[in-house]
Amino acid sequence: MAGIEPYKVIDIFAGPGGLGEGFSALRHDAEKTSFRLALSIEKDPIAHSTLMLRSFYRQFDPGKIPQKYWSYAKGEINRTELFSSYPLQAKAAAAEAQCIELGNAPQHEVNNLISQRLNGSKKWVLVGGPPCQAYSLVGRARMRSTHPDFENDERHFLYREYLRIIADHRPPVFVMENVKGMLSAQHSGQKIIERILNDLRKPDMAVNGRNTGLGYRLFSLADAKSPEKCEPEDFLVKAEKYGIPQARHRVLILGIRADFHITPETLQETEAISVAQAIADLPRIRSTLSKESDTLEHWREILGSITSAAWYHKGRSNGLLQTVEKIDEALVDIYQRELTTGAESMIYTGRPRIFPDWYRHGCDGIVTSHAGRGHMRSDLHRYLFVSAYAAANRKSVHLSDFPDALLPAHQNVQKGVQTSHFSDRFRVQIGGRPSTTITSHISKDGHYFIHYDPSQCRSLTVREAARLQTFPDSYKFEGGRTAQYHQVGNAVPPLLSKQVATIVYDILKRLKI
Repeated sequence: MAGIEPYKVIDIFAGPGGLGEGFSALRHDAEKTSFRLALSIEKDPIAHSTLMLRSFYRQFDPGKIPQKYWSYAKGEINRTELFSSYPLQAKAAAAEAQCIELGNAPQHEVNNLISQRLNGSKKWVLVGGPPCQAYSLVGRARMRSTHPDFENDERHFLYREYLRIIADHRPPVFVMENVKGMLSAQHSGQKIIERILNDLRKPDMAVNGRNTGLGYRLFSLADAKSPEKCEPEDFLVKAEKYGIPQARHRVLILGIRADFHITPETLQETEAISVAQAIADLPRIRSTLSKESDTLEHWREILGSITSAAWYHKGRSNGLLQTVEKIDEALVDIYQRELTTGAESMIYTGRPRIFPDWYRHGCDGIVTSHAGRGHMRSDLHRYLFVSAYAAANRKSVHLSDFPDALLPAHQNVQKGVQTSHFSDRFRVQIGGRPSTTITSHISKDGHYFIHYDPSQCRSLTVREAARLQTFPDSYKFEGGRTAQYHQVGNAVPPLLSKQVATIVYDILKRLKI
């Protein structure tokens, strides 16, 4: 296989590029690249901007990333200055990452673009995940309440754009990803997953109503069953079983063209990885204060005021007193860091406990997107309580465990105290376990993503969420913080994608075409 050209990848509905990153990162035979992204398509302008920046990054050899990239990551120069310094690489990145809304863009233009980028390649792979709002459990609940015509929502059917590309370009292999809710979503009384699987097996019949003989066998990546015996639930991949520090359950469908008689490998299970293993090496920081003066001294004073509360002195059994007593020690390095660094980036002198060569490969001694969000005074006390409780009891707190004085003033809070209805609305990510699913909802509500270290008293930063999604620290997400959280939450974990890429690479290598 020496001298083999990288297999091409067409990535549609690409988001910020998690699937593509995993395929691009796979190496073989003395670090030769196994795959090359020929085209990434994403409709969201901010996510597309992230895709293009990452494509620019990949134009350089590993270990030879220009200093100006890090200057841009630290906010010292703007994007125009970065790209104008390396016009050839910027042009290649703009060609690879395309901002296109599939379903609205003329179909012939999309087909011509894909054909152009494939340039006659026969061994290639199509990857992507059609938008999932209409399939997700939370999305369905929200949309039913605001969209009476939800059953006819077009997002149920954007997978047909994926089908059209399969029917028109006949990839030997495809990988389709989507949310777990796809397994239970229904339309007109029929489970959507059954329709999708049937359509993927015969895409030309589904799209054009004609039987041209094009067919696909659909394989589970988690179960070695034959395609004929696979049930919809067999396509569910639980990421925490495969070395991802997050309990992320997603549907992954591997399709191989039916004229190729190949049985693929499956993902190999490994030991679970915890939140602390993934993020404990990152610089310790504090939350910021919203709606009042934000200084370290004021923040410290607010935390200290918890000791005057009547309920506080009853808290020795849940670890709260011991935690507060140790906060002054923990604040020393936080204080020193605030004197020497800004919010956009900070000096990094640690080493990740897991995947050090993955998380920090090529990084320039900094970490970006690692700034604490602003929290209200009342929430600081809640965060301190719940993180101390979790540290002492190794489980997250429920509203029924709260002192009355710390209960939020929500209309349905008593329902949460007495029942399981949103009783975990303040959820600590336990340090010794994989995290819960990092979702796009993290962009709006940090209460479900509280850091396990009480001395930091905050929700997870963008970089910590990205670590739990297994994005390298060199991966810069464009846009404001809300947009960055949203991109991270919607992505496929790159290290999971890399494992899928290994399976796909083996398939393509065995194809006789």
